[in-house]
Amino acid sequence: MTTFQFNQHLLGLQKKLLYFALSLTTNDEDAQDLLQETVLKALTYRSQFVANTNFKAWVFTIMKNTFINNYRRSQKSCSTFDGTEDAFRMAYKKNYASETPEMVSSVNEMNKYIDHLDDEFRIPFRMHTDGYKYKEIAEYLDLPIGTVKSRIFFTRKKLQSMLHDNEGSYVN
Repeated sequence: MTTFQFNQHLLGLQKKLLYFALSLTTNDEDAQDLLQETVLKALTYRSQFVANTNFKAWVFTIMKNTFINNYRRSQKSCSTFDGTEDAFRMAYKKNYASETPEMVSSVNEMNKYIDHLDDEFRIPFRMHTDGYKYKEIAEYLDLPIGTVKSRIFFTRKKLQSMLHDNEGSYVN
């Protein structure tokens, strides 16, 4: 594909790419930014496009991956743990006006259960719920990745069991 053909195909996809960006971001400004970043990456990495393959899928994949990477980057920069009981709600930018007292109570109860776990289970589980990847947790704790995965799995199971066994009662 010549440079002219590449550019023409890319220009022809602008409208569809914008609709896709809007579906991902739900914001006009962010969608425009995502579109611009996608076009820039497509032009930058033009040489990596394999001729006689699906150009549209290639460009849409660039957009999707760019969106996911930007989202992950923003989540890492926004999620901090300050030690308060409301850290869970503060870490996520959602409207919690519709929270029921039972929901708040359940979150508080869950946090109490988590706080009572041994460090070997609590720390990897907290890191995982804070958005860290298994590999990052393994490197930070100097553990094999399989150990991290199994500890998180067993912590989930233990919490499910604790909640099921103690329905209606609270940890003091």
